[in-house]
Amino acid sequence: MSLLQVEPDRVVHPVDIIEHIASINDWSFERQDADEISISVRGGWSDYHVSFNWMEDLESLHIACAFDLKVPEGRRNEIKQLISLINEQLWIGHFDIWNKEGVVLFRNSHLLTGGAEVSPQQCEALLRSATDSCDLYYQAFQFVVWAGKTAGDALTHVMFETVGEA
Repeated sequence: MSLLQVEPDRVVHPVDIIEHIASINDWSFERQDADEISISVRGGWSDYHVSFNWMEDLESLHIACAFDLKVPEGRRNEIKQLISLINEQLWIGHFDIWNKEGVVLFRNSHLLTGGAEVSPQQCEALLRSATDSCDLYYQAFQFVVWAGKTAGDALTHVMFETVGEA
């Protein structure tokens, strides 16, 4: 139930801002419609396929960031365990797996209720959060899928901290 029945008029469509950011960074992108854009972004370990969706009914800008990793059926339970362990550590966003396709992705949303406007800085922070999270945990997913490691072992191997200087 809403306290106010106001139909907000947005000055700039949130996906237009994303398109502008992609354009000035010279990233390849495809605008499916007014509310959706897909961008290819180079990360530290992989190219990421990033999709932004404006959900008018929720007044939310949603991001999904996936990398090229098809999880074989036999490794999906271990990947789900890894996702659970990773998500316990995340403050913003979460990892998920699309069971049908076996694709791992990072997801997050930015609420803009009441007609709030999104800034380019907020959009860049949303994108940076997604790609940084994918970069941080990419190797753990690889260890589980390709090296047959357990979720705990894979996470331990990628989360070590170096001490001292070389």
